[in-house]
Parts: sequence; structure tokens; C-alpha cells
Amino acid sequence: MKRQKRNQPERAFNRGYQAGVDGRSRNLCPHDTGETRQNWLNGWREGREDHWNGYNRFAQVQKITNL
Repeated sequence: MKRQKRNQPERAFNRGYQAGVDGRSRNLCPHDTGETRQNWLNGWREGREDHWNGYNRFAQVQKITNL
């Protein structure tokens, strides 16, 4: 658990990816500025792209665990 808390950029990317896959708006980003916001938005963009390309849930989960 502590390891996740220390790696905030990766965690932000994964949460952004999930938001993108779920079709949520990028305006819902919980971060105001900085590297963490950029990582969240990068994850969101990649998640939206994967959603539009038709990746199923299994492929999306594999992608997140391999990052």
C-alpha cells in the first residue's frame, strides 16, 4: 500500500486512464496543476483512445498492469 502512495505520477496516470475508458470528462481531473495533472490527462487521453478503438475490459486491464 505504501508503495502506491509513493508513486503518485503512475497512480495519477492509471486513474486518468480509468476515467477515460469509462467515458468521463477530462474536466473531472482532481489535480489543479503540475506533473500529476499532466500524468492524469495523459492517462485520460490514452484511455479515451483505447475506448474508441474498441479494446475490451480485459485488454485494458492488461495494459494498465504492464505500465
